Amino acid sequence: MKRILAGLLALSIAAFTGAGAKADAFEDILKKGVVRIAVPLDVPPMGSQNEKREAEGFDVELAGMVAKALGVKLELQQVTGANRIPFLITNKVDIVISALGLTPERAKQIMFTSPYADSQLAVFGPKALAVTSADQLGSYKVAAAKGTTQETALSVMNPKAQIMRTEDDATAAAAYLSGQAELLATNNLVTPDLAKRNPGKEFELKFTIRRSPAHMGVRMGEHNLVRWLDEFIFFNMMNGEIDRLHQKWLNMKLQPLPSL
Repeated sequence: MKRILAGLLALSIAAFTGAGAKADAFEDILKKGVVRIAVPLDVPPMGSQNEKREAEGFDVELAGMVAKALGVKLELQQVTGANRIPFLITNKVDIVISALGLTPERAKQIMFTSPYADSQLAVFGPKALAVTSADQLGSYKVAAAKGTTQETALSVMNPKAQIMRTEDDATAAAAYLSGQAELLATNNLVTPDLAKRNPGKEFELKFTIRRSPAHMGVRMGEHNLVRWLDEFIFFNMMNGEIDRLHQKWLNMKLQPLPSL
């Protein structure tokens, strides 16, 4: 009987210890001294590579600020619109800072912070093209990176839309620039840089898909990490650093953003 009781007690202690030993990403980052952050390098000015092949952009600089505030080393991981969430779910990164828009569907998979940048998803094209809504797309081909909010939302707005689904935003932009697609669905923060680099191409706003502020993302259940990031965003909103990033990379002042 004593052996049975001892065995049951051991099992109870093991179960209790296992329940209380749940991994915590925030604690792990501080203990290891490294934070793995996913950023885009195909979506200037949020993230790209300069002539020295160095990562730069709004999201890249913000990632550096996060690591500095945590007091740990930064490990950057390049991601695209399609693999941002899979990288989180499979624990390849701790945080995604990649112009990530919040949707109820995505919120079933990961947790979002409060927004740090405002943007709109829209369809752009030449002035001569008479398109002012999704139902007017007709046979016009629209380039959009697969897995992005603009791609999925446009599919809902017009299930018959001719969408050229590309691997990433850079390929979608290239498809529009080369004439493979007549229109481009993307973030409005991206088009000023594209227009500057390609003065012979028009990027007239045809219609807005929806407002889509940028959020950071973490794995589901990482409450300590998402709470710290919310506090980081709040602090840097108040001290003007996020407004500085808006003016430096987006050529605009920070506008009031909703909070979660």
